[in-house]
Amino acid sequence: MKTLPFLKLSILPIVLAQLAACVSYEPAILTPAITLSVEDVSLIEDSNQSLRIDFGLELGLNESDSLFNVEVLPGVRVRNVAANGAADSAGIQIGDIILAIDGTDTNHPDTIEAIQQTSDNSNFEFTVQRNTTVFAATVVGRSISSSNGPEELYRIDPIATRAGYRTELLSLDNSGTAAARVIELFPDSPLPAAGIGIDDVILRLNGITLNSAQDLVTRIIREHELGEEVAFTVYNGDEVAETTVQLWDPGRRISRINVGPVLQYESSLSPSSESFSLLDFWLFAVYNYSRIDGERSHSILGLFNISSDFGELTELENQ
Repeated sequence: MKTLPFLKLSILPIVLAQLAACVSYEPAILTPAITLSVEDVSLIEDSNQSLRIDFGLELGLNESDSLFNVEVLPGVRVRNVAANGAADSAGIQIGDIILAIDGTDTNHPDTIEAIQQTSDNSNFEFTVQRNTTVFAATVVGRSISSSNGPEELYRIDPIATRAGYRTELLSLDNSGTAAARVIELFPDSPLPAAGIGIDDVILRLNGITLNSAQDLVTRIIREHELGEEVAFTVYNGDEVAETTVQLWDPGRRISRINVGPVLQYESSLSPSSESFSLLDFWLFAVYNYSRIDGERSHSILGLFNISSDFGELTELENQ
């Protein structure tokens, strides 16, 4: 008889664990799926009228050829060369890998686009890899007349950091580097709480150097969960410092409780609905409640039903 309290205490955790297993959770706020920007950026002559100069190239990420270990390698791969364009005249061919321009590493097409948008130079020293040979090529950029065509403003991460970024080139420690400048902050962005504001430049994510604004957005979306803490290396114009950012967290809510026939509860955000039943014995339930948007229904023993809803009053024409 003295062991009875002990048995009750030993069974209690098992019961609680089983009850916890009957509860399901989902985000308290809907978070839509994000379609990442196309990584192949067309830089064919006259395809982007916002450029100051043109290299006559179509570029893409330099991805490995392995089907089992796909990874992005240094440099950008030449997908197409405009006939008689600047790169064609310099001897650059389809399949070449551009490793750097004037000493700045070019590991993303956005880096080269940033060079074309901001540089006032005419001659550019390309470091190019072809098969196992690395060589230098001088490319004479060709000016592009201004136009009223579309112009990219920034790349956006609408959920995790709720901010917009633009690829920019910086000169730090006498070497060129590409980074992501904060252009826009949206409501509930976690960046201001971490001391990051508009015009600050993000150089690294978790110690890994960025190569473009799209690189920052892509890595945040693919490699990190909402609510996770990440480390940004930020340049604010005066100094370089590392700060911790907690990505936006939508929170959690109970979406389903199922305790056999005793109690059942389900809810959904899209459409907004919920249902609740007490002592559901398949043929009838002692009490059942359901709601879809503004329409509500109550049922007791399947005999008494009370419903409330809303509608729109319209005028009908006399026939």
